[in-house]
Amino acid sequence: MIATGGTLNMAIEFLKSRGVKEENIIIASVCTCPEGLLVLNEKFPNINVVMNVMDDHLNERKYIVPGIGDFGDRFFGTTH
Repeated sequence: MIATGGTLNMAIEFLKSRGVKEENIIIASVCTCPEGLLVLNEKFPNINVVMNVMDDHLNERKYIVPGIGDFGDRFFGTTH
């Protein structure tokens, strides 16, 4: 899922540092929100994003709304 775009930002930077061209990067996402896509588009305008659903927005905890919340926190029982 793409919420803030922070994790993808690091992953894309890693790929690019290893010589992967931005236009060859394809992101597949089950759940996205506009805020995360805007961040990615501003920094990496040449990547492609394939998504299943774009939900409404991020809430004050940076969870996608209505979305599935922060899957990692829910799965591992952690908080941030």
